[in-house]
Amino acid sequence: MKKQLSFLAACITMSLCQPAFAAPLDCPLRDEPYSTKSPLIDVLLSPGAREVLDKAAPGKLDKIPERFAGTTAPSFAAILSVEMAGRFTGIPAEKMPALDAELRKVPVTEADKTARCVRYDNDVPKFDLPSGKPRLLLFEKIVGFRDDPSVKAAHDAFVGMAERNGWAIASTEKAGAINDKTLGQFDAVIWNNISGDVLTLGQRRALQDFLKRGGGFVAVHGSAGDPVYFWDWYADSLIGARFKGHPMDPQFQDARIEVNADHPLTRDLPSDWTMKDEWYSFSTNPRAVGANVLLSLDESSYLPEGMGADLRMGDHPLAWTNCQGKGRVFYSAIGHLPETYSEPHYVTVLEDAIRWAADTNTPCSN
Repeated sequence: MKKQLSFLAACITMSLCQPAFAAPLDCPLRDEPYSTKSPLIDVLLSPGAREVLDKAAPGKLDKIPERFAGTTAPSFAAILSVEMAGRFTGIPAEKMPALDAELRKVPVTEADKTARCVRYDNDVPKFDLPSGKPRLLLFEKIVGFRDDPSVKAAHDAFVGMAERNGWAIASTEKAGAINDKTLGQFDAVIWNNISGDVLTLGQRRALQDFLKRGGGFVAVHGSAGDPVYFWDWYADSLIGARFKGHPMDPQFQDARIEVNADHPLTRDLPSDWTMKDEWYSFSTNPRAVGANVLLSLDESSYLPEGMGADLRMGDHPLAWTNCQGKGRVFYSAIGHLPETYSEPHYVTVLEDAIRWAADTNTPCSN
């Protein structure tokens, strides 16, 4: 602890294991009818909705692996819709409309609404950060897929960057930190492999307002890797791309990364380099929303197939910047393997991205 306090970086970790307050009332899908677009976790939590699904797929629900059907976050069931879970339930696409109609008949009870909101929180952590230095909020609440080794490696890397650069950094797993007053203490937020819908309606507005005012946003890997999103603005505007899949055989491959030399963030990088990771493909291209692509994948250098799909994009963005109001946004799809967060070129990318995003004095420009 003494060593940490000797640095200008102050890292404050808030645990999800702390006692929670009552479930928030403004969780995004609280009052929505059940449907095949519902998160699988919500259907599994409702006795009535689960019964409908069980009738449509007799004997299948109990055979779904726990990691995909768990009803306590983090769980894959929080990032799968009923429709997308068809690969596990065996319900074919042509039967989904009939299932949708039956699910919509199930009343949403007060108990259902409470169960839907339990994975959200309004717990507001307290931070005591030094003034006069860039201040960063490292956000780490995950309710979908959580890979502990990569989350920890990223956490340690970001804290190390703060120590080297004299930045103040605080970390939390409490979404209650995403409010106007708390965000006002920070220059940028960092999304550490965030998976699942984690913000209430009020917290969503607070994040959007933070960016409009000029706050920065940096996100890595799993922060854009969910099969389905329940907040269109996040996927389509903030990130600017929808996850399609990644290779599975093999899952981790060496690939060549091509560098766009025309951006200040890439001035310290070579024209290309090769590294191993899990390579995301996207069904939409961030260039369509005005993003400036900094890193791209050479698809001829690895096998872009997996999850039953051809994952070739042609133009294959890997990391990019964008603007949201006055705010600066950076996303990188690199970062499943823990060792990526110690790869020298990638560390340079992340460090320069944070420095760029936290610059609140210069208007955002791609």
